Amino acid sequence: MDKKNKKSMRMTTILLKTFSLVGLLIAFSCTPDETQVVTEFQDLVFYDEFDTDGLINPDIWGLSDGTGTDGWGNNELQYYTDRTENASVRKGILTIKAVEEDYSGAAYTSARLSTKGLKEQKYGRFEARIKLPTGQGIWPAFWLLGANNGDGTNGTEIWPNSGEIDIMEYRGQAPTIIHGSLHGPGYSAANPITKSYALENDRFDNDFHIFGIEWTASYINYYVDDVLYNQITREQVEEKGVWVFDQPFFIIINLAVGGNFVGAPNNETVFPQTMLVDYVKVYKK
Repeated sequence: MDKKNKKSMRMTTILLKTFSLVGLLIAFSCTPDETQVVTEFQDLVFYDEFDTDGLINPDIWGLSDGTGTDGWGNNELQYYTDRTENASVRKGILTIKAVEEDYSGAAYTSARLSTKGLKEQKYGRFEARIKLPTGQGIWPAFWLLGANNGDGTNGTEIWPNSGEIDIMEYRGQAPTIIHGSLHGPGYSAANPITKSYALENDRFDNDFHIFGIEWTASYINYYVDDVLYNQITREQVEEKGVWVFDQPFFIIINLAVGGNFVGAPNNETVFPQTMLVDYVKVYKK
């Protein structure tokens, strides 16, 4: 081999070692973007993108009617109706509207949508893109309830034994903070397993945000805009009570007024208030 070829080979070897070293340094120095979630739930099971103007899709959603006799267990003040004044779809958006008005003995009306008996699932990724309202006493939520929830007869379970997964709860008087919680036997009502997530330099009533969970047999992860902010494991739950999350759950989206969690509206609370939902999607493995 002549000197020219030997020199060329040495240069090639040096370059290869240099590139390998640089690649190694990059591999150790770079960290994944926290907003990029690698998920095992890729199969879209069902969704509603609210792309048909008018009424709510009855194949996916049922609408509550009434006050729940005791304010739905939370001393809430609204009367839930199935009227288009309180829930309707227009231009690709579900609008849930809380109105101050005298209606069947209540001072406010609003809407509560549920997939009970229509779309129920055990485990998966559940997410919705929502713009939240604001104001003292305003209480929107996106949550799951055990499909066996009932009065304790015919194989049903009385809450909290049926379980509850709060994907997003929000106090209208604290527009930068949302809460993700679990309720079950031994950890419910004012003592759930919970964690909050706060926006920096922004508010949840300014724009849409994606609220989601990924739920498996061993943990439930909580996300805002694909940022993982909490994981609740089966072991954590069983330190407090019973893990009741191995059964199908159904979705609820509602806009409450008043109640134990937020208190009553005050003179500064403006009505109507609207909760805007761009889509709801559910995935499985």
